[in-house]
Amino acid sequence: MHTETLFRALADPTRLRILRLLGSMELAVGEVAQVLGQSQPRVSRHIGILCDAGLAERRREGSWTFVRAGSVTTAEPSLAGGAIRLLDVAERADSEFAELCASDRRKLAEIRETREAEAQAYFARHAHDWDELRRLHSSDEAIESALDAALGSAPLGRLLDIGTGTGRMAEIFAERAEHIVALDKSLAMLRVARAKLQNLPAQRVELVQGDFGSLPFAAASFDTVLFHQVLHFAQAPRAALAEAARVTSVGGRIAIVDFAAHQREELRERYAHARLGFGDAQMRGLLQDAGFVPGETAALEDGELVVKIWIAERDAEARKAVS
Repeated sequence: MHTETLFRALADPTRLRILRLLGSMELAVGEVAQVLGQSQPRVSRHIGILCDAGLAERRREGSWTFVRAGSVTTAEPSLAGGAIRLLDVAERADSEFAELCASDRRKLAEIRETREAEAQAYFARHAHDWDELRRLHSSDEAIESALDAALGSAPLGRLLDIGTGTGRMAEIFAERAEHIVALDKSLAMLRVARAKLQNLPAQRVELVQGDFGSLPFAAASFDTVLFHQVLHFAQAPRAALAEAARVTSVGGRIAIVDFAAHQREELRERYAHARLGFGDAQMRGLLQDAGFVPGETAALEDGELVVKIWIAERDAEARKAVS
């Protein structure tokens, strides 16, 4: 990165406003254009310059392009982080710039409200099916409390929430994790999760579209990997756990929350469940084959469907065995 490129990127007031917005949250390019009151092609050019300078990052999500401050997921100090802190000082010192930023934040609040309204509409359309399934097992609160207890007090580090759905797990563990990546294959669910998580610090949570069968991450990227009521959708759970093992660091942990083996065949058709839960011996075998060392389990048995929590650790010997 040439210093000249960096300062050229910061030499335009529109790009300064964009970077200030990205300090708050990840935004679609169209949302940035909406806040600034400028055309999307023009905003895209500005974003391209910021990306070339390492100050922002783009990623595709279906037909949308999202943009966030650059290198927010690394532990090292970033150019974007330094620039955002500088802009914070500039806003306090420059009343004209402060007025522009205040106006942008008011429009940003409208975008937040729109996202929340869309999420509520999605919930309303699917509430009946979800309520029907919830009646079959322990309450969400009981499951969340049991998972928190099963994970113990050890740091979660970088956490991958596979099949994040509404983003509830990312919301719960945001304070305990160094950074959370919330992954889901469904664009509709990612929009719901984005609405739920949009008030968390942008540098703490990242939303990514992807499939558990082919995770878009480098090996050993995460300290904790979570499957919350997701593995029963896998046609090949062995392959899904092998992928999870690949991205889990040595000493890292996996937590699986799912149903114990059951005979409710109607869940296949009504809710697209590929697996009717998992037995303990079956899950131990799957985890060991993937390169995990199974640990303690917990069971919530106060519903027609028993919910199990399996915890396992990725260690050097297990990693060597499957590498």
